[in-house]
Amino acid sequence: MERAVQLFIAIDVKITRWMARYSVPVLRIGLGIVFLWFGVLKFFPNLSPAQELATRTIETLTFGLVQPQLSLPLLAALETLIGLGLLTGKFMRITLLLLLFQMIGTVTPLFLFPGETFTQFPYAPTLEGQYIIKNIVLVAAGLVIGATVRGGAIIADPEAVRRAKLRETAAD
Repeated sequence: MERAVQLFIAIDVKITRWMARYSVPVLRIGLGIVFLWFGVLKFFPNLSPAQELATRTIETLTFGLVQPQLSLPLLAALETLIGLGLLTGKFMRITLLLLLFQMIGTVTPLFLFPGETFTQFPYAPTLEGQYIIKNIVLVAAGLVIGATVRGGAIIADPEAVRRAKLRETAAD
């Protein structure tokens, strides 16, 4: 039985180390695919399910200065640019700043159009509301990626984490 436990621990350590090494690049690429895909869809009229709500939101936020025929291609370009930045890993700070900017705009329909984003405000979202709320996960993914932009990493070794926390506490 002891041998089985040791084997399980050894396998668990290898898997955890693999996840620590590859999870952020996989997250970055996955997020890049989502942004690229959704961005490219917006270049083609009526393919994006978020098109109408997005253009109305931009028109409202710009007090009517940016009309749908301009806002949709701009939004498509922004999302495509974010996707390409995430996929290539280039210009990550600006890419993540653009992602944050885009996400702030994305959540505004919850407040601007609660009648369309909730069946019962504030706890029962419509399909459009759910589409917006799921972006919390995209923001969290961007935060994790952003935490590694300056060379940080996920560490699978609990002892190394303990030592790092001790050094951090001593520095404060």
